[in-house]
Amino acid sequence: MARNGIQYADVHRAIDELIARGDTPSVQRIREILGTGSFTTISEHFRQWRDEREHNRDVPPAGEVPESVVTLATELWHQARHAANEGLAHYREEADGHVKAAQADKQQATLEAENAAQRESALAEHLRHREAHIEGLSTRLAESGSQQEHLQQRCDSAEASRRAEAQKRAELETQLQQQARTHEQALEDRQAGFEKQLAEEQQRNETTESKLLALLDSVRQERLNDDKTHARRHRQLETRLEEATTAKADAEQELRRHEEARNYWQQRCEQAEAEAQRHRDAAAREKQTAGQLREKLERAEGLLASERDRRARDDGWQTELDQRLDALHRKIATLPASTLNDDDNQLPAPSGSSSDD
Repeated sequence: MARNGIQYADVHRAIDELIARGDTPSVQRIREILGTGSFTTISEHFRQWRDEREHNRDVPPAGEVPESVVTLATELWHQARHAANEGLAHYREEADGHVKAAQADKQQATLEAENAAQRESALAEHLRHREAHIEGLSTRLAESGSQQEHLQQRCDSAEASRRAEAQKRAELETQLQQQARTHEQALEDRQAGFEKQLAEEQQRNETTESKLLALLDSVRQERLNDDKTHARRHRQLETRLEEATTAKADAEQELRRHEEARNYWQQRCEQAEAEAQRHRDAAAREKQTAGQLREKLERAEGLLASERDRRARDDGWQTELDQRLDALHRKIATLPASTLNDDDNQLPAPSGSSSDD
């Protein structure tokens, strides 16, 4: 037949047996005598027994420690425990706030990196279209004869410059992606540090609480030792009270360390925000670089038109070249309208493809 749960009377008899043997009652020793029972249930009954002893002790027995001293020690313990719990709750709220802010910064930085990558991809796609367009023009101009060799060399030089700019842009994009990954890893490491520090602080507070409980049990045990003189018990109690005061001071110092740690992580979050701003500035610089590339491309096309005009003034073969270019423009006009619209929206039309030619 299954045994019922541990009752208060069972715990009371076990405590009486321990006191009769001269042992200090504790949850572990009570369970050893009972042979069963959960620590939670035994702890609740043990706490009830101690509360009843406190309430029923109207007049202290002769030779024992005065009740005011024990009451003072109990109040000190409660105050220290309350202060430690408040500090832990405050630090936990602060840590949660920092973790949420760091996660928001991480998401914002990731979104900005993705937007920059999309803009770079669109710019690269447009430059590839322009490159194909220029290469087509170069191929058709090469068919006009050996008189176009110098002009082709100028186009090749412009193409080499464009490729160098494209390579530089690719390097900048790679650097931006590396910075984004580094920032993301730093945020993850910071979050892990927050969680680890929170666990350590919780463990230290639990240790402090255990010390205070042990100290209180020790003070109350002094009242059970009837064979010791009042003067000796009084001196020992004063020592325990000094230890409790020291423990309280240690707890206050620990709370001050918590506050310093919170300020430190707040500074780290501000640094993360500054780093994200640097990423945004880098993206703006890349956008400016893309504008410079467009200007260089326009200048190259202007040089191409100027060279063509000069050739027209110097040689009579330019008329035939213009006729071929007009035919090429007519072919380009037959292309889908979406292709021409995309080029017109991104960059100005090259001077060589205007109607004045």
